[in-house]
Amino acid sequence: MCGIVGFVDKKIADKKPVIEAMMETIKHRGPNSSGELVNGDTALGFRRLSIIDINIGMQPIYNEEKDKAVIFNGEIYNYQPIRKELIEYGHTFTTETDTEVLLHGYEEWGMEGLLNRIRGMFAFVIYDLKSGEITGARDFFGIKPLYYYNRNGTFIFGSEIKSFLKQPNFVKELNKEALKPYLTFQYSALNETFFKNVFRIPEGHYFTFKDGKLRIKKYWDVEFKENHLSFEETVEKIDEALRESVKAHEIADVPVGSLLSSGVDSSYITAISKPQHTYSIDFDTSTYEEGSAARLLADKLGLENTRGIVTADEAMKSIPLIQYYMDEPDSNPSCVPLYFLTKLASRDVTVILSGEGADELFAGYANYGYHSHSKTVRVIAQELKKLPKGARYKLAHGLKKMPNFPGRLHLYESTAKAEEFFIGQAKVFSEQEAAAVVKPEFEKSRSVKDIVMRSYRKVADYPDEVKKMQYLDLHQFMANDIILKADRMSMANSMELRVPFLDKKVAELAETIPTKYLLNSKDSKYALRVAAERALPKEWAKREKLGFPVPIRDWIHTEKVYKEMHELFSQDFVNEFFDQDKILAMLDGFYNGENDDRRKIWTIYTFLIWYTVYFIDDGKKPDIDPQVKLSRA
Repeated sequence: MCGIVGFVDKKIADKKPVIEAMMETIKHRGPNSSGELVNGDTALGFRRLSIIDINIGMQPIYNEEKDKAVIFNGEIYNYQPIRKELIEYGHTFTTETDTEVLLHGYEEWGMEGLLNRIRGMFAFVIYDLKSGEITGARDFFGIKPLYYYNRNGTFIFGSEIKSFLKQPNFVKELNKEALKPYLTFQYSALNETFFKNVFRIPEGHYFTFKDGKLRIKKYWDVEFKENHLSFEETVEKIDEALRESVKAHEIADVPVGSLLSSGVDSSYITAISKPQHTYSIDFDTSTYEEGSAARLLADKLGLENTRGIVTADEAMKSIPLIQYYMDEPDSNPSCVPLYFLTKLASRDVTVILSGEGADELFAGYANYGYHSHSKTVRVIAQELKKLPKGARYKLAHGLKKMPNFPGRLHLYESTAKAEEFFIGQAKVFSEQEAAAVVKPEFEKSRSVKDIVMRSYRKVADYPDEVKKMQYLDLHQFMANDIILKADRMSMANSMELRVPFLDKKVAELAETIPTKYLLNSKDSKYALRVAAERALPKEWAKREKLGFPVPIRDWIHTEKVYKEMHELFSQDFVNEFFDQDKILAMLDGFYNGENDDRRKIWTIYTFLIWYTVYFIDDGKKPDIDPQVKLSRA
């Protein structure tokens, strides 16, 4: 795993110190070594975390004629057969790395031909020293990040936005349109980031930059289409695909471990892989607890489990550092345990397997139609879904107008168009609530409906509402939150986190599985759970999803944390963004037991911490080192 940076800028005469300063800001992504290329108006930089061909695979890597170079962040899991094929075509390799496959593959097949062949997680850039053309791509799901800035003759790209701050012609400015949607989604929900004029290369896209012109093109997308396999055949194929994916994701010249929670996703991967090291995390509170279950499973599988305990003090101390590493504000509380979990694992291993992506691909979220506690309601909902589309929608409109009764919301959401009610897994403030707490100059932004319709328009003809919701989550919640924090929190600790569920072959299978096999009146993610029984004890395959439970309720109810938040919310700069009376009343009300607005408070708090780091402290890394304790239980 590595970090890449680069820029094209005629106005900078001495580019070497600039690219080196940019590289230094992402040293955590690659602490082992660095490399750079300066040629004319262009400079490329690279930081390396050595995983494959440890002693030789430095970047940039050049082709035989030394007129093209590549820098690469990620892993290509099928690089070995592609390398063999390219050698047969006459290409000469100087390393054993997967990186070099990208360069020669690009020469042989062009960008789209290369992207159609490779399998992995990646963000890479290829530079043509003769023509000056720069082309690059981001993987299918956006596991590896890639940003760009293209303004006033300055083109910058890189793995993390913080590196842009070291480029003297980068203009740092807050994107005011990002704040209000963030309050609803809990993450940066627009294509343009919280930094004005900084954008993401979207997942499944590649770009070409030449003579000041930037072109971006989609090369891949998930396409749901039901197969005609039996349930038993489907279960068999899920197990086969995941086992093959885990095997591919284990390829490394360094130790590989596994993150382990009490849920089925990470447990399934761990049971297949059976690594020497597994890791789990808990907080010093009895409110939520996963580590004991993870340790019990590790014992059953005969694996070593290291359990970390995070105190409230260490957790709160970590927030500025976490937001620094995230680049943009993200109020998903699971950032905290994931940071400490990868910090814990970094003591022993360099590569870690994790379970992200299973819920989106295999319909694991309660909001897909499994969030009623009543089995009767769930059974009725399953039957109503069998109605013709027109009848379902008409029934939904009737349910929406009816007085509330137990199960009404579940039945409505089981029959209505996904576009009418579902905006993704994260919803903190409603759009109206967000508008009520921000200052007028921050009210102007894309509407929540406009943001989600960007995805829904692409699946408007889908007859299956669950597939629509899965598609939205893949391109919103997962791409902009789930796997972004997985990358950032692992790389903060110089760890490579790999996600076997988010594999192209696994996805190609998952997109063909009928919803009736994924959701029923008994379980969400049903087919995956049945497949998991081939590797796990049945009670683990059936466990309910907890995610990373984080006790922010307990933290904010402590006098110390409440006072710290109150002091921050009262600072003068906060008045630029929020109605201070309202957010202080919200905080006081929660502390006094008058409301349950902890997620709203945490979302505001996270933004203010992020703004302090990047705009008040000018992007300086916080000088703190939070610690995780080993459990002696």
